[in-house]
Amino acid sequence: MTTATAPHAHVSVAPALAARATRFDRTLLRAASAIDAFVVSRLERRAGDGSRRAVAAQAAAEHLRRDAEARGAIGILPR
Repeated sequence: MTTATAPHAHVSVAPALAARATRFDRTLLRAASAIDAFVVSRLERRAGDGSRRAVAAQAAAEHLRRDAEARGAIGILPR
């Protein structure tokens, strides 16, 4: 859920092929970006502690797996 912003400088392309971003277009993109950030923050707040704990446990398991794979790559097998 991300948005791309239009550049302020125009690209040097043939005038017939150049896509012009008007001030209104940039305003709409900024508004969409702000709404996107608001929605993401609301979803994160609504996720609650259970979801955060699950993500933390998943990250810890992923770290342990990467550590075991790294040790296996150098010939040390985990117990």
